[in-house]
Amino acid sequence: MSKPGSAYPLEKTEQKTETHTMSVLVDNEPGVLARVIGLFAGRGYNIESLTVSETEHEAHLSRITIVTTGTPMVIEQIKSQLDRLVPIHTVIDLTVLGQSLERELAMVKVAGKGEKRAEAARLAESFSAVVIDDSPEHFVFEITGEQSRIEEFVVAMQPLGLVEVCRTGLAALARGPERM
Repeated sequence: MSKPGSAYPLEKTEQKTETHTMSVLVDNEPGVLARVIGLFAGRGYNIESLTVSETEHEAHLSRITIVTTGTPMVIEQIKSQLDRLVPIHTVIDLTVLGQSLERELAMVKVAGKGEKRAEAARLAESFSAVVIDDSPEHFVFEITGEQSRIEEFVVAMQPLGLVEVCRTGLAALARGPERM
């Protein structure tokens, strides 16, 4: 198909959006997280999940795990721009590396009595969720695992009296003996 008045066909430039998990090793100092988040916000990139914690106390290093979506070109731009920030030591796209280990923790509050309460307890056991708080009117379950499994658990609890959900965000490591 040609553009009217043009001898050249239109190029199809639409690229499929992908989800990528990135692990970023940074100096543990004030303002670093704000700079990383500012990079995303300033360019209109979305963050699906974000976790941050000091991982090397002696070296004062923290790991930021970011799940983001974009076209392959946008993902490359994000990695390139993150690499240029001064307090960043390493940026690794765990999605490109292959099967990384990914886990998330969620606390799920479910209210209900009688049959719904019994069903929520039975279902939680089948998902290996742990009861961390309960009363005759509610449960708070803790579940750890892959994001898809947590999402399945949350969906299963909706008809049983789901009240609220609190999720930590994804924590991820590359497989194998190598260090980041």
